[in-house]
Amino acid sequence: MPVFTWEGRTRQGTIKKGVMEAATQDALMAQLRAQAITPVNVKQKPKDLLEGVTFLQGSVSIKDLVIFTRQFATMIDSGLPLVQCLDIQASQQPSKRFKQILTEVKNEVEQGATFADALRKHPKPFDELYVNLVQAGEIGGILDTILNRLAVYLEKADKLRRQVKGAMIYPVTILLVSFAVIALLLVKVIPVFKQMFEDFGGALPGPTQFVVDLSEWMQNYVLYLIAGIVLVTVSFFQARARVPKFRYGTDAIFLKMPIFGPLLRKVAVSRFSRTLGTMISSGVPILDALEICAKTAGNKVIEGALMKTRAAISEGRTIAEPLEASNVFPGMVVQMIAVGESTGAMDSMLNKIADFYDDEVDTAVEALTALLEPMMMVFLGGAIGGILMAMYLPIFSIAENIK
Repeated sequence: MPVFTWEGRTRQGTIKKGVMEAATQDALMAQLRAQAITPVNVKQKPKDLLEGVTFLQGSVSIKDLVIFTRQFATMIDSGLPLVQCLDIQASQQPSKRFKQILTEVKNEVEQGATFADALRKHPKPFDELYVNLVQAGEIGGILDTILNRLAVYLEKADKLRRQVKGAMIYPVTILLVSFAVIALLLVKVIPVFKQMFEDFGGALPGPTQFVVDLSEWMQNYVLYLIAGIVLVTVSFFQARARVPKFRYGTDAIFLKMPIFGPLLRKVAVSRFSRTLGTMISSGVPILDALEICAKTAGNKVIEGALMKTRAAISEGRTIAEPLEASNVFPGMVVQMIAVGESTGAMDSMLNKIADFYDDEVDTAVEALTALLEPMMMVFLGGAIGGILMAMYLPIFSIAENIK
């Protein structure tokens, strides 16, 4: 549908400007007259060269989404009309992509759609959780309260995500640096020593011969090695994206890993508790809330456990019983949820669980970093030191012979 820029005069004589989608220019002018605006200047907006190429326009960051949500809640609480709030937010957005999305949302609302339905057409920045909470706020007339809760939820979820990324990035970076240094030694440095040893003649010690053979193999097959690593990595992620059984199996392995498994489980519990608590306190039905929690869990094992819990609740059971039977969630969490059910304070209990596990994730990340740092240093120093010692063994033998 074409987009038009328009300028019109209200009954009070003030000039208003805006951007709107319409089938034709006449249809747009009819919409403006219906809003008691007399069209003065209407023209079709030229197409953006990057229209449709969203990866070049950038994506919507969590920070932008949080700022938008907080400011939007303040505007709604101040009594501003929904369309005007969207127009103001779109005009001040630094992100071109987010500005385009908010403009489209505003146009949908102007044409009669609800705010939630307009957001639902943009699932990347506004996921199911966001849309369902907005829908609950619209129905209950507490949209500003819901948006403030959403902003708090997004901030804490983003903090949790950054903590986990930080914990994962450190060891991966050290490993990559280690392999790069070792590869550089094997491909560039070891051949120099090899030539020197051949000039001296004689048999090489076992460790030295092993390093020389490994260097020759690396020189001949380094490109194949890199291609193989890339192929295996791409195949792994493709299989996780397209084969449900493989995704479920790898997710189960991740949860059972000795070092990262407990951390991932704590992150999952925190995310589940925070999401479910926010949705219940906002008036979203428990079955819908559990379905959204399952879809946003990020782990197929946990998703399956939550879907089984949802099915059990629909049959009349409590939420604590199927959660305990799943053997995914810690016993303390299940007991606290059972207490929340019996006292009618499920939302506050879930938020307490989320706060507790946020602190647990902080502690786990610090402990993981403290554990991995010396391990990575020992690995890097041992590998490089071993290669250098293997290269100096023949030199020590030659010096001994000279004596």
